[in-house]
Amino acid sequence: MLSRDIVIIGAGPAGLAASIEAGKAGADVLVADLNMKPGGQLFKQIHKFFGSSEHHSGTRGTDIGIRLLKEAENAGVEIWLRSAVIGIFPGNKVAIRKDLGDGKTELITLLAKKIIMATGASENVVRFKGWTSPGVMGAGAAQTMVNVNHVKPGKKIVMVGSGNVGLIVSYQLMQAGCEVVAVVEAAPGIGGYAVHAAKICRAGVPIYTKHTVVEAVTDEDGCVKEVVIAEVDGKFNPVAGTEKRLEADTVTIAAGLKPVVELPRLLNCDFSYHGLFGGWIPLHNKNMETSVAGIYVAGDSTGVEEANTALEEGRIAGIAAAESLGLIPADRADARKKEIWGRLESLRMGPFGEKRLKGKEAILKEYKERIGLPSVR
Repeated sequence: MLSRDIVIIGAGPAGLAASIEAGKAGADVLVADLNMKPGGQLFKQIHKFFGSSEHHSGTRGTDIGIRLLKEAENAGVEIWLRSAVIGIFPGNKVAIRKDLGDGKTELITLLAKKIIMATGASENVVRFKGWTSPGVMGAGAAQTMVNVNHVKPGKKIVMVGSGNVGLIVSYQLMQAGCEVVAVVEAAPGIGGYAVHAAKICRAGVPIYTKHTVVEAVTDEDGCVKEVVIAEVDGKFNPVAGTEKRLEADTVTIAAGLKPVVELPRLLNCDFSYHGLFGGWIPLHNKNMETSVAGIYVAGDSTGVEEANTALEEGRIAGIAAAESLGLIPADRADARKKEIWGRLESLRMGPFGEKRLKGKEAILKEYKERIGLPSVR
């Protein structure tokens, strides 16, 4: 049976960051990812990041992804693409359906001393009449089409959701030559940053707050040709008589994300429900280690935030896993983790110095109380 010091599941920001830290420490690291390219969401993010210089301010996600891949290569990290992790079993056995090319695959079981799960998040859906019709898709799928595959998802698009994803993807669709007919938001106000909303508003795109999609009307071939929206009441129910009909061939849905946590569930890791972070998430300590010893989580699988947070959590997991293998002295590992946690705290601060994500502290507290483990520095 093949073996590795550390097997990392997911080659997105968190997985790559973890692999770099562990690889630099001398660990034998394997990263497995289902996608055709490593980098996860970064290679869809052609916009420039906000924040400090430490968090890549002014740098496009695509450039950050290229930099991470180079660092992983220099650290001796092995990456298997188009390779699905189909199971994790007691004793840290990881079953991977590895792509061999030419349509051939091989089922390989590896023995891992440590496992880091950086499986990311999946898109939520909004159900309405016609929601399964061709032309209705997640905003992430549309972003992949235009920014990675250079294919327009449609000509006239209605975006559902005005969070940062909905606003940013709307602008990127416009850059690709699509017409964004409208942004539809059920909440009373815009959910994303004003700077993103201003871009599309200046281009003449209306944002319908307190509205929802009622139906995606299809043509004789079953494809979207028109979108019916309506105002909503205080309980988010459509108000009869307020319907508007928009000519469109595509509906893209940006209704938030939920953590992908099937693999931690297979190992019976302890979970907790936190709506702020997308739902059920695995409890972890400050080393990003779950209730199952030797199993770590990082990135959106620990609760949906954003790319820089995923990078920092991945770094902590990679350092902690390498430290547990005796590859990094405890004092040096502690210093690095403390530095990274400091940056994480700054990312989670609001505009007036208030912590935006107090729930993360509650998760760590709940972990210690439920698992009965000592506090981790």
